[in-house]
Amino acid sequence: MIDLTNPFPFGLNRRNWPYYAAALVVVLALLLAFDHPISVLVTQHDKDALELANKITRWGESDWILIPSGVLLIITAAFAWLARVRIYKLAFIEMSQIVGLIFFGVGLPGLATGILKRLVGRSRPVVFDEAGVLGFHPVFNHFGFESWPSGHTTTAFALCMVIGFLSPKWFWVGLLYAIAVAGSRLALGVHYPTDVLSGCVLGVLGAYAVRYYFAKRRWGFERLPDGRIVQRPVMALVRATERAQRKLKR
Repeated sequence: MIDLTNPFPFGLNRRNWPYYAAALVVVLALLLAFDHPISVLVTQHDKDALELANKITRWGESDWILIPSGVLLIITAAFAWLARVRIYKLAFIEMSQIVGLIFFGVGLPGLATGILKRLVGRSRPVVFDEAGVLGFHPVFNHFGFESWPSGHTTTAFALCMVIGFLSPKWFWVGLLYAIAVAGSRLALGVHYPTDVLSGCVLGVLGAYAVRYYFAKRRWGFERLPDGRIVQRPVMALVRATERAQRKLKR
């Protein structure tokens, strides 16, 4: 089982991050030479495979995650503010912290990717004949020039990490989902491998960064003396549920 309690993945920390960043740049530069050949290879599929990829890729869109979690965040925060019984107030605060991690853990990396891809304006595989692998139309662009990084992949891997933070036993299910979404972006010919790899990195690091921020403020998570970050027990939610059940039995 992968250890998700480390502040950041793969041993990344404040001292060694420049080495990790340099290694990522090197990997992307090497992979760049294979972007187009791989893109051509993985897009050679039949109609059934294309339909499957289209179905899978929809799960990389952020609306189905952000809209429900955003609504729940507003509702739980409102109830926490309005509740007069202390145990219920604390319970709704705990709920809002959990939902908040989902909303911001997925939404902020996705927002960063959305801004970045529009600023960079890299050409997608679908306009290869027109612009090549490294065609750029920065800032004021359209769909054909919003390739790097992959937003769907960022969203999928950010959600994968959030799932793992909240329930580690479901991490591998989340990882399979994220890999499937990333693969669908390649199969549909809307992203190059370097776009997908960058989206994966941004999604993972973004989710970790949001959890780190939450832990510093003890919002659902806390940092232990040994540096590990763990989820705080939802004791108020448990007690509030027990109290409500007792009242219903009367």
